[in-house]
Parts: sequence; C-alpha cells; structure tokens
Amino acid sequence: MSLAASEHTTKAFDFDLQELKCMVAEMGGHVEKQLLSAIDSLINNDKEQGQKVVLGDVMLDTLQHNIEHKAIATIATRQPMAVDLREVVAVLRISSDLERIGDLAKNIAKRVSALSQDDVPRQARRGLNHIMSLAISLLTDALDSFAGGDSSKAASVRSRDNDVDLMYTSLFRELLTYMMEDPGTVASGVHLVFCAKNIERVGDHATNIAESVYYMVEGRTLPDERPKADSTSLMRFMLAAAH
Repeated sequence: MSLAASEHTTKAFDFDLQELKCMVAEMGGHVEKQLLSAIDSLINNDKEQGQKVVLGDVMLDTLQHNIEHKAIATIATRQPMAVDLREVVAVLRISSDLERIGDLAKNIAKRVSALSQDDVPRQARRGLNHIMSLAISLLTDALDSFAGGDSSKAASVRSRDNDVDLMYTSLFRELLTYMMEDPGTVASGVHLVFCAKNIERVGDHATNIAESVYYMVEGRTLPDERPKADSTSLMRFMLAAAH
C-alpha cells in the first residue's frame, strides 16, 4: 500500500470512528433520559409517562442496530488493528450495554401501571430516587471516560459501583420490613423490589462500559474480579418464602 493510500485509509477510519462515537453519545443521551423518565413515572405514579418510556425503547433498539451495522462495516472495510480495533470493539460492547440499560428503564416503567400512588411509601421514594441518581452518575462518568479516552475515570466508575450495591441492599431491607409489617403490601412491595434491582443492574452495566473503556485505552483488563456489595441473596429467599 502506498503512503498516500495508507493516509487515506487512516483518515477514513478516523472519520468512521468519530461517527461511531457520536452515535454512542446520542444513544447514551437517550438512555439517560429514559432512566430519568422511568424513575419519575414510578415516584409520581405517572402511568402516561411510564408508557412513553416503554414506547421510547424502540428508538434505542434502532440506534444499537445502526451502531452495530456501522461498526461491522468499519471493521470489514478499514481492517483496523491494535488500539484502532479495540476502539471499534468497545463501541460494540458499549452499545450493547446501553441497549440493556434501556431495557431496564422499560422494565421499571412497565411496573408503574401495576401500582397506585399509595403503593410507594415516602421513604421508598427517596431511596429509589437516590439509587437511581447514583446509577445515572456512574453511567454518565462511564460515557465521559469513553468520549475522553480516560482510563482513570473508567477505573473509578468500577470502584464506585459498590455505592449502588450498598444502597440497593439498604433499600431491599427497608422494603422487606415494610412487607413483613403489613402483608397487604407484599404485591406492591415485590414490584418495588424488582424496580430497585433493575436500577442496581444499571450500575452493573455502567461498570461494564467502564471496563470496556479501560481495556480500549490500556490494552489490558482491570485487575481482580469486580467487588460486589449486594448481600440480598438470603433476603430474596426470605421474600420468596413470605410471598
């Protein structure tokens, strides 16, 4: 390949990569809006808003499909290697995690129709709002680390996922106590537990994105297994038995 042809290929790849990053940023922005709308619909028992979140998930599926198509075409035509290839693979992984986060927002919104305003205690509203704020903060920082190629910020996202796990465990205990004190609240309480778990999973997918960014930049994975502070396994068994 001549020097001129090589420079052309490099410029073409850079253009494709920039387009892919813009597509990921668009998808990430839409996911964040879906999460905010989902928690608002849950806390305010806004069934109409919840339905909009459910319908809005179609756009995320389309965006992911477009990113996958563009990324695969880029690999096939530009044949990137080393860090260039890692960047395209990171785009594929990140878009997949964003699509799954969108599904979690949709799952939360779907449960709004099964609840009434009185089914969400004030304390639980604060807890759900808090854990969602933590999860969205992780997602925002993970996406920022991708946009800036910042492996340090990516590493910090993974370490902060523990905060989401601890908040989820606290909220789970609170909801379990709520249900045990009043068996009539079990049905609504189970819905809220699943909503809280979906938010906790948002933190996990944000951490996946951060880990993809770290590998993209450094060419190696983060050391050791990701720490988890979710200790609700036994409590979930107790909840199932009570239900």
